Amino acid sequence: MSDKLDLKTPDMVNINIERIAALFPHCVTETMDGKQIDFDLLRQELSADIVEGPKERYRLEWPGKREAIVTANMPTTNTLRPVREDSVNFYTTENLYIEGDNLEVLKLLQESYLGKIKMIYIDPPYNTGNDFVYRDNFAQDSDEYKADSGMTDELGNRLVANPETSGRYHSDWLTMMYPRLKLARNLLTDDGVIFISIDDNEVHNLRKMCDEVFGESNFEANIVWQKKYGPANDAKGISFTHEHILVFSKHKTLWMPGLLERNKDQLSAYKNPDNDKRGPWRASDLSARTYSASCDYVITGPTGVSFSPPASRAWIVNKDSYERLLKDNRITFGVDGNGRPMQKKFLSEVKAGITPETWLDRIKAGDNKVARYEMKEIFPENIFDTPKPTTLLNHLIRLSDAKNNAIILDFFSGSATTAHAVMQLNAEDGGNRKFIMVQLPEKTDEKSEAYKAGYKNICEIGKERIRRAGAKIVPAPQPPKGTAPQPPKGGAESGSLSLFGADEANSELKTQNSKLDIGFRVYRLDTSNMQDVYYRPQDYKQDMMTELFANHIKPDRTADDLVAQVMLDWGLPLSLPIDQTTIARKTVYKVAGNALYCCFDEGIDEEFVKALVETGHAPSNDETPHATYLPLRIVFHDYAFADDTAKENVRQLLKQLSGETEMRVV
Repeated sequence: MSDKLDLKTPDMVNINIERIAALFPHCVTETMDGKQIDFDLLRQELSADIVEGPKERYRLEWPGKREAIVTANMPTTNTLRPVREDSVNFYTTENLYIEGDNLEVLKLLQESYLGKIKMIYIDPPYNTGNDFVYRDNFAQDSDEYKADSGMTDELGNRLVANPETSGRYHSDWLTMMYPRLKLARNLLTDDGVIFISIDDNEVHNLRKMCDEVFGESNFEANIVWQKKYGPANDAKGISFTHEHILVFSKHKTLWMPGLLERNKDQLSAYKNPDNDKRGPWRASDLSARTYSASCDYVITGPTGVSFSPPASRAWIVNKDSYERLLKDNRITFGVDGNGRPMQKKFLSEVKAGITPETWLDRIKAGDNKVARYEMKEIFPENIFDTPKPTTLLNHLIRLSDAKNNAIILDFFSGSATTAHAVMQLNAEDGGNRKFIMVQLPEKTDEKSEAYKAGYKNICEIGKERIRRAGAKIVPAPQPPKGTAPQPPKGGAESGSLSLFGADEANSELKTQNSKLDIGFRVYRLDTSNMQDVYYRPQDYKQDMMTELFANHIKPDRTADDLVAQVMLDWGLPLSLPIDQTTIARKTVYKVAGNALYCCFDEGIDEEFVKALVETGHAPSNDETPHATYLPLRIVFHDYAFADDTAKENVRQLLKQLSGETEMRVV
């Protein structure tokens, strides 16, 4: 607490607001200017008659909601640039790690991953008053921007503390979350599902917001997770030992939760004392809770003992059905034949797993202590304070029914627990799930253990965790003594170069004997690859215009950058394989075989098109005698043509020789 005098008189307006709040807390609301009194509600409290006021409606409102809607719908000119040096197995992996503001990244993923994400898990800032929240740079002038305090990312988006004393405590958090959830919903498959971790501070608001974004009818559950064992003795009141996980599906009629594996105790209930050929079974009550005259009869056991249903109840089947069950050896009277009749439920005939429930205890899903132990095993330096346990994420992935080839997205990835869990679960069940992690490169505190260990931002922690976790899951194979490592087939020495070179190909040796994908491509959010032109018309000179419009690509951008932006613009997943080859003495980048060709060399002419078409024809064989692998799409640089006539000639020749190829320029 500061001991410095503020030399100001008391703010009586705020004092009076607090006095009214003590009597009528619901009459205090949040506005764009902070806390205010809702005078319509206050007048109603002081009147026995209905007071005329704004039209009532049932919905969640807050100052900044319309701004949030506009923010979600605004286009972006930013792009994603590959960072090969931070990646693992860049050429072969289908996993992604993206550094940057998740709002911008979600916008960039809208075309490439529209309707392709099976599961989303996020653990956003909890709005406890200490956590940081995003303040998006929407419709804000430079003076306001300069006056605003707090950290900024490379694009000018603020990451600021949101104290409970703020007049827009809830509103700022809701404004931050709303556009991100709207964009996230677009990415889900029709049978997709989102899980959102949250605590008691905002769970009520988040539920209402998700009702609006995903549809109230698509609410699936509020899972309560036991995050720690026992109360905190230093708690001021009731100790919170749980967190919430809100679950919403894209379409409730299409998503079904995955069944969970039975544990040892549940399996032990099934036995086979009579050596039934159908395998283990358990005894199930044969009586029904309701009465039916057709099911009220006497059953005679094998020893002659008679049994009637309990009072006011009946059997669950009628007499004929019972006789069929008895004949099929599906009725048991106990070991000695004198027990009450029970139906045999065979393990081989029941559901493959158990139905999940809303209570998730720490024994099933781990807790915060387990999460810290997991991090300690990977980072002995103890560099991350609030990870989630991989057991929790494994449980949710199984619950989501995300199976082979499913894509799992986490756009508040933190220490990358979700990526770790995906790789671990794939190793356990042989799956091929892919992950996309998105994280703002928040700076670590200079006094923190993470900073002292050399991790300057959270992204560095997340990437390193994935590397170390992958190495634990799939240890690098050791070559026999006296032998030199050989590049894998299709690598830098096979005739078709990887875009990422021989060094990258050699680094993939550790996974060549395993199908498990423990790699990831790193992309970093950045401004567009195109030049920004902000000169006034009167400032232009002829030589400037010639230079600007001849090559409008920024000088620091590479072919890798352009390929990534073209993939995004054309709606192709960023995980597709990319090869580099040479056609007619020009470098061509081939994405997913013939899905996309990119050539940014100068001198594109009809000779090049003819050579390209010639290489696109596959050798004849019995199965596909006329197979062709001509590109579906091809992109050139606009300055690669001698003039507009040359460009049009190339376009027309492509139409003639490869009618399915769509040509564009950048």
